[in-house]
Amino acid sequence: MSELKRVTLIVHGRVQGVFYRDSTMRKARELGLAGTVRNLPEGSVEIVAQGPSTVLDDLIQWAYEGPPAAVVSEVQTIYDKPVQGLTGFSVLY
Repeated sequence: MSELKRVTLIVHGRVQGVFYRDSTMRKARELGLAGTVRNLPEGSVEIVAQGPSTVLDDLIQWAYEGPPAAVVSEVQTIYDKPVQGLTGFSVLY
């Protein structure tokens, strides 16, 4: 099993109003990751995810495309230390 990691992704482009949050939640749950996704006031989307590093890589790669209606221009990736006891993946409003 690969090492547990935590990542914050800030996704820029046309990512609000295109089901990006819902699609991210579904993908993260499919991958078995824990964390949250939310819209940011300036128009980007923030994803905070935690899980095995190889699985996080799958989510990071997916974030560059997102759902069909999204147009991603940039993904900022910030790694951090994992948090104990984090479970489930949800959309924050």
